[in-house]
Amino acid sequence: MRRTLIAAAAVALLGLAGCASPAADSGGSQTDASKKVTVGVIPIVDVAPIYLGKEKGFFSSRGIDLNLVAAQGGAAIVPGVVAGQFQFGFSNITSLMIAASKGLPIKITCAGNSSTGKEGADFGAVVVNADSPIRTAKDLAGKTVSVNTLKNIGDTTVRASVRKAGGDPDKVKFTELAFPEMPAALAGKKIDAAWVVEPFLSVAKAQGARVVAWNFVDTAPNLPVAAYFATTKLGQDDPDLVKRFAEAMAESSGYAQAHPDEARTVITTYTKITAEQAKSLTLPQWPATIDTAALGVLADLAVSDKLVTAKPDLAALLP
Repeated sequence: MRRTLIAAAAVALLGLAGCASPAADSGGSQTDASKKVTVGVIPIVDVAPIYLGKEKGFFSSRGIDLNLVAAQGGAAIVPGVVAGQFQFGFSNITSLMIAASKGLPIKITCAGNSSTGKEGADFGAVVVNADSPIRTAKDLAGKTVSVNTLKNIGDTTVRASVRKAGGDPDKVKFTELAFPEMPAALAGKKIDAAWVVEPFLSVAKAQGARVVAWNFVDTAPNLPVAAYFATTKLGQDDPDLVKRFAEAMAESSGYAQAHPDEARTVITTYTKITAEQAKSLTLPQWPATIDTAALGVLADLAVSDKLVTAKPDLAALLP
């Protein structure tokens, strides 16, 4: 089972969601001819609602012919949206804040996923080997911790865990490593700790790793992690399309939240995760709206951790 999990995780791409528009029924507005809409996504558990929504007809009923294109991460999706390769994209919130701070013309369309807010039952955590002397987040100071992207949502939320535990976050040594490589690197003691999300959290735990920090939970209750976004130009040129997409995503997220078994099943259609493996994954929350208070915490962390030079204009970034 362990080898199967590791093999499955190694091929599931990861880079690291509900919608700001109110949910609508599947009989919402529909155009006479469906409009082809391409969305850049990452093949991870976070985007299960959009695949489920496509399967259930929540997009087609609103005149949207949905085309989902898998990318390796937000680093490829953000420029793809700005260049017009994708009409919409999926990316973590911190990446979107950083992009907006650099003047990229993007705007969040609707929520993607959020933390469960439950310590011991979240979809992301910091793990160490079973025999590691590290017992709490405070002990991460002076240690090497892997994150999938430096100066992003991973290290800034891990810092929050260290700070909360009474440690010095500036003494943590972060190193960039792809999520699929982390369980093996941890087991081989090439790193002291790893920040992992599902399915790699399950992989690491299957190898005997133990959790020392639930970084999303430590950062803020129900922390918004990712969102769907578009260019500001699309919002100006075709506000009806943006509205219909947001409505379809709201329905999709609500359905996935209410039907976790179906969400687990659809995950097996766009990743290499098997149905048996999907049963044990901890799913994120898929809320209908973005928690703006928690979003403000991420914005403050982006400033204090020097990811941006000034606090992002959340009013301009949000729908």
